[in-house]
Amino acid sequence: MKQKIHQGHNVKRFREMLGVKQETLALNLGNEWDRKKISLMEQKDLIEEVLLQKISKVLNIPIEAFQNFEEEQSVNVFANTYSFHDFKDHAVASGFSYQPSFNPIDKIIELYERMIQQQKEMIDKLENLIQNK
Repeated sequence: MKQKIHQGHNVKRFREMLGVKQETLALNLGNEWDRKKISLMEQKDLIEEVLLQKISKVLNIPIEAFQNFEEEQSVNVFANTYSFHDFKDHAVASGFSYQPSFNPIDKIIELYERMIQQQKEMIDKLENLIQNK
């Protein structure tokens, strides 16, 4: 049986990976949003596509990440693809035959690079705000 994707949990995971607080996400989504409303939204299995698009734009993460990411499946793919017998040994492919059309490690690196860039931009904005006071 296929496990259901929990979009609210995915929003929370990616938001936390980016270091974005609920209050910050709420502020960027508009006046009708607050921390409590973000918390309730992150508990929902399904989130309206229009809202996911806004969140995607604010966090600079593809909407598909919220709609398709399954943490358990990702962990299983990683665990079944690599075995770490010894810290001195390199990761060795096991018998599991998972062949995505893209390199998942490249996608993870790409995501982290975007997250770092966003954090740098946020720091620059905060420094500008502090200097202008």
